[in-house]
Amino acid sequence: MKSAFLSDRGVIKVGGEDARHFLNGLVTTNIELVRPGLGRFGALLTPQGKIIADFLVTEIPAGHGGGFLLDCPKSLAQPLTARLSIYKLRAKVVIENLSDSLGVLAVWDGQPQMTPDLAFADPRDNELGWRILVPAELAEKAAAAIGATMTSEADYEAHRIACGAPRGGVDFGYNDAFPHDANMDRLHGVDFDKGCYIGQEVVSRMQHRGTARNRIVRVGIDGDVASGTTVMAGEKTVGTFGSSAGGHGLALLRVDRVNDAIESGLAVTAEGHALTFVAPQDIALPKKAVT
Repeated sequence: MKSAFLSDRGVIKVGGEDARHFLNGLVTTNIELVRPGLGRFGALLTPQGKIIADFLVTEIPAGHGGGFLLDCPKSLAQPLTARLSIYKLRAKVVIENLSDSLGVLAVWDGQPQMTPDLAFADPRDNELGWRILVPAELAEKAAAAIGATMTSEADYEAHRIACGAPRGGVDFGYNDAFPHDANMDRLHGVDFDKGCYIGQEVVSRMQHRGTARNRIVRVGIDGDVASGTTVMAGEKTVGTFGSSAGGHGLALLRVDRVNDAIESGLAVTAEGHALTFVAPQDIALPKKAVT
């Protein structure tokens, strides 16, 4: 079993007696279902339905003060703290950026021998493993306690890419991508049955009308290609290449254009390197969009 402390991840605490109701009215996931030891994947959106920040969220046990912890990109921790604070109004909540004192240990390729406090299975995909929220100076001790070997962030990055889990700011742009673009609907990041949240109407319409055309797709590639490289099919732009490691990559593609290219026998390339599709179903057109 492997583990790595993720220096690019931060932690936000949302506490107070109104914390659950407050968060549930803002974000894409159902906070009513979050419990200590259980995590959910979600995002805060713009009113136009685009991702401001995505995160994993878990509940703090009552014995540790209660409230919720958001595992989010460290670069967005303070802006997200400020953004959430705008919505406080009269709600009895306290929002704090704890990134200087609390971080994220990722664990994969095995089952922890014991479950520490503030640990939860990654809700996006079983293959991604576990998350443990822990101070950086205690990461190695936590890894040893669960029977994991500490390894590098690069090892986890390769694992994330192979699992097809997008990383914001690399595989898609914040304030530019819809949840469907980043596969949040496929990674259990959007609850289509919960009540209202910011941007819900746009996201629900895309889901029920099958109008999502952009998807992050797992690809194979023989060569090194920089993130942000244009993906081409013949002379036509069909998307943008994201992160890659060990011959695996992620690319944000217009699936209708890619399907047209495949049907026409055109190679899909990035900087002249041909892309292969790890799971062809990833680029399948939405059923309701097919005429």
